[in-house]
Amino acid sequence: MKDIVVREQLKKLPKIDLHLHLDGSVLPNTLRELAKEQGKELPVEEGSDLTPWMLADESCTSLKEYLSKFAFVEPYLQTPEALDRVAYEVVEQSAAQGCRYIEVRFAPLLHIKGGLSLEEAMRHTIRGLRRGERDFGVKARGIAICLRHDAYERNEQVILAAAKLHGDGIAAVDLAGDEASFPPELHRSLFNLAASKGLPITIHAGEAGGAENVQEAIESLGATRIGHGVRITENPAIMEMVRRTGTPLELCPLSNIQTKAVSGWEAYPIKAFLAAGIRATINTDNLTVSGTTIGLEYELLMEKCGVTLEEIGRLILNSAYAAFLEQEEKRQLIADIEQGLAAAGVKPAV
Repeated sequence: MKDIVVREQLKKLPKIDLHLHLDGSVLPNTLRELAKEQGKELPVEEGSDLTPWMLADESCTSLKEYLSKFAFVEPYLQTPEALDRVAYEVVEQSAAQGCRYIEVRFAPLLHIKGGLSLEEAMRHTIRGLRRGERDFGVKARGIAICLRHDAYERNEQVILAAAKLHGDGIAAVDLAGDEASFPPELHRSLFNLAASKGLPITIHAGEAGGAENVQEAIESLGATRIGHGVRITENPAIMEMVRRTGTPLELCPLSNIQTKAVSGWEAYPIKAFLAAGIRATINTDNLTVSGTTIGLEYELLMEKCGVTLEEIGRLILNSAYAAFLEQEEKRQLIADIEQGLAAAGVKPAV
């Protein structure tokens, strides 16, 4: 009975998802329809379940294996219509969970193989986010990803295109991909360029690489948020630096377990982060690849880690303060979240 009551309270909470990948959140039925519309064959038997090709689980052995799921959908996300549709449906899925604000990240370099330019790939994705915002009442912004393994010259074009659209649908830039093979120090000049263009920066770090990558991302790449960062527990001095600088962590609990960034739920450091005053936020990473929702992430933290509703309220409020929004929009979001939490009877933990 208690579990039912808690679930009902969780449903009522106003939610935010700051770390949400477009290509990891494509609905299987949508992928099937896109393939048919584009006249492309899916590499599976007709009518067979696509889930095993698109979903990771706890048997996943590494971030590299987890990332392999994205290659399955990539060929079908090369048209204006496909990018518009999947962006729209990400907003729709988030709305069903009670999200008030989301930031959807995507790598434009992965969506130009059908002839789109980088700017066109961004604009069509933004168009889908805006349609979703209008239809579902969820404020949505895009984050343009640079790819760790790609050449500077190609990533530079992503930064320049993102700078043109900053404030017009694009909220920030990111660095993602195989962290273990391509650490952040390889990309200092790229993100110095991003900073010179006034672009907010978040960097995937401390997931497949150690705590030192988080320090590098903050001190040398100009990151004001860290994607994941869960491995800062390996170095108390870097954990203290994250606390001292107030750098928000975009934690994605289920994904972190699946990629083995954390060995298991018993080792997940959310309570340690809360106790230390680190500005942790909770996010989904990939709705389809991880088989998750923001509500499920909260449930798992409560069930597996002993997180309280009041602490969930704090994590949500942390997300509002960490949002890549202009000052007035952020003020309105914070007020909206505070009102929503109060309406749900949840007082955020201090």
